Amino acid sequence: MSELAQAEPVRVAQAYPRVSLYALMLAAAGLPLYIHLPRFASVHLEIGLAAIGTLLMAIRLVDLVQDPALGWAIDRWPNAQPVFAMLAAAGLALGFPLLFILESGTYVLWQLIAVLVFLFSAYSLGMILLYGRSATLAGSSEPRALLTLAAWREAGMLAGVVLAAMAPALLAGSGGELSGYRAFGLMLGGIACIVAAATLPMWRRPVRPGSQLTISGLREAGALRLLALALVNSLPVAITSTLFLFFVEDRLALSGMAGPFLLLFFLCAGLSVPGWARLSNRIGPRAVLLIAMPLAILGFVGAAFLGPGQGVAFALICIVSGAALGADMVVLPAMFSIALSRAGLNASAAFGIWSFAGKLGLALAAFLVLPALQSSGFTPGQENTPGALRALTIAYAIIPCLLKFLAMAFVLALPTEEPPR
Repeated sequence: MSELAQAEPVRVAQAYPRVSLYALMLAAAGLPLYIHLPRFASVHLEIGLAAIGTLLMAIRLVDLVQDPALGWAIDRWPNAQPVFAMLAAAGLALGFPLLFILESGTYVLWQLIAVLVFLFSAYSLGMILLYGRSATLAGSSEPRALLTLAAWREAGMLAGVVLAAMAPALLAGSGGELSGYRAFGLMLGGIACIVAAATLPMWRRPVRPGSQLTISGLREAGALRLLALALVNSLPVAITSTLFLFFVEDRLALSGMAGPFLLLFFLCAGLSVPGWARLSNRIGPRAVLLIAMPLAILGFVGAAFLGPGQGVAFALICIVSGAALGADMVVLPAMFSIALSRAGLNASAAFGIWSFAGKLGLALAAFLVLPALQSSGFTPGQENTPGALRALTIAYAIIPCLLKFLAMAFVLALPTEEPPR
């Protein structure tokens, strides 16, 4: 065996922690923004919930064109991986501080739009690069290697989500909530700078070439079905993430407990990832989803029956639903990577579409749910009527439960496959 061949497994093993680190940086611009942004914008920027939901949906129109274009560019210039990776990190390093120093005023809505477009563009570039280069970073297109890489990547994602979900409350101190948000933005900007320097070596790996992406190619590979599944499956967690702070603070009346519950939820998701990855290698990704999805449904059903002060019961729901989320995060992207690799398709352009589908789910949740809550009379942090709180419960628990049943039907329609070798 040549020295080059012997060195390859070592280089791949060294890349895994860097993959986790880069994923941690990107994670802060995903779910945590949808957790914190509605409260930050409504309370501190004085923007209505309906306007926030409409804004987030409108930004997705940019992504409709931008995300596939970014994927195409990454495939078109494969040797520019380091440049793309550093551009994404630089955008986050600048965008996070800019977002949380905004102040209420006449033009704050337009300022918010500009900063979010900039921030989400950097996030899209980094995400498409990280997921689209799975076979390159894993050193192989074999399902087992891709699932191992997915476990490291999603563990980093969940660590980043935990950090970003908790940070504003931890950083607030005596300065209050707004001070915590501003320190949060500066902290994330600093993390992006550190991660850019630490992960640069992994982007210098030679790219594994693939065939040009076409709709027919995606259909023949079974990737279109997986894209539809990803969109439908993203909606339940998108809705609960958007409403999480409201549900804990206003429905359960557990002031100050949202942070610990978020930590518990994402910690359970992160701890479950290695187990789901190993189980996928034994029984196959489809079978794993059919185990995890009923767990998520159980969590939604339980949340629908909770009332004020029931913190212990909600903690148990966070444990169950967090573990179910871990399966979604590790299995679905890996299934998509495996389908693309088997078909020999360029992955970055395909993950541009995948990225758009995921962000569309988050935006649809905000666009549909936040205005509906506002019309029901719900106001964050204020005394709400029983009808408004009932609407919050339906939006947080019942609707996601129904959507998860629909996602499970999509999984049942997938062809049964042999477990990865």
